[in-house]
Amino acid sequence: MTTSAIRTMVPDDRTAVIRLLSDSEPWNRLGYGADDWSRIFCPLPQGRDCYIAERDGQVAGVAIVKQKFLLGDYLELLGVAVWARQKGIGGQLLTHIESLVFQRTKNLFACVSDFNEPARAFYKKQGYLEIGPMPNFLIPGSAEILLRKTAGPARKS
Repeated sequence: MTTSAIRTMVPDDRTAVIRLLSDSEPWNRLGYGADDWSRIFCPLPQGRDCYIAERDGQVAGVAIVKQKFLLGDYLELLGVAVWARQKGIGGQLLTHIESLVFQRTKNLFACVSDFNEPARAFYKKQGYLEIGPMPNFLIPGSAEILLRKTAGPARKS
């Protein structure tokens, strides 16, 4: 029987998270390696909400949320292990994050690389709109596309 859970990240998750991100795209193409992830996750990111998706007791996904970004929150990172893709883990993790974010604010932002068609399709399916590209933001010749999902205007008239 397959069981899934989403929980807050703890220091014991570091090794599995670093391995998950080091072994996958788009992070490799963007130039992120194990040393970069070690610096980001040691200590765990401060001032951020960090979540883990588990499947059958293994770390299957990770997400980092920064609160208070452009009248909303910002999903800084969403990664799913290669072995856990196409199993609903990313959707479950994102739904969990949205349920928390939309209790406190009206907007959730994210970025996706222009070359990452599977991620662009995933976010579109989840109701995110592409706001616009940021050319040469992380690597030359590629753009990061700002995304937004909203529960309504930030202010009432």
